[in-house]
Amino acid sequence: MKSGSLYIIATPIGNLEDITFRAVNILKEVNLIACEDTRVTKILLDKYEVKNELFSLNAQSENHKLGFLIDRILKGENCALVSDAGTPTISDPGVRLVNEAIKNNIEVIGIPGANAAILALSISGLPTDAFIYEGFLPQKKGRQKKIKQLAEEDRTIVLYESTYRIEKLLNELNEYMPERYVVVQRELTKKFEESWRGYPIDLISDIPNKITKGEFVIIIAPKNWI
Repeated sequence: MKSGSLYIIATPIGNLEDITFRAVNILKEVNLIACEDTRVTKILLDKYEVKNELFSLNAQSENHKLGFLIDRILKGENCALVSDAGTPTISDPGVRLVNEAIKNNIEVIGIPGANAAILALSISGLPTDAFIYEGFLPQKKGRQKKIKQLAEEDRTIVLYESTYRIEKLLNELNEYMPERYVVVQRELTKKFEESWRGYPIDLISDIPNKITKGEFVIIIAPKNWI
């Protein structure tokens, strides 16, 4: 029996229209869709009239649900993996599933699309010929050590941060790399999308009055960038 395939499908990061025709077609064709939160993914699937089976696979459940998914794919079913937003496995669950599929000689096919980090870079106005992506910094242990390391980085830096820690991050940037120009982008592709630019000290005084909720992408300019 020929095994099925595993499709890694990028989904919108905000605006539900930011999905490719190919992604929608494959979501309609597969036997099973693995996702972080079935409630979130169902909103997207309902918009495009996708009726296929949904299966929850998140950071907490990934390890003990791998066997079930791999077994179904090996029996000939095709499976799509999506995250709540953006490209799966990039600061999101799914890496273990991809690794297990590869170990079992299952074909892994990527369907490209939205990615917050790349989108933020493309509109930042900062150098993009070389950059380092760090995603979410450690919340507690190792956080200051990581920021000190990044302060020595010569490339553009891309970080993710939540509403609850954005002010903390700006204060840390002001302490460890006050001379670096920063672009902060909130709620990319959504109704209340916003961007702020400046040095950390400028942003510290400006942003707190505007923050409501949402996810942030922070782009930090290289050293000595003018």
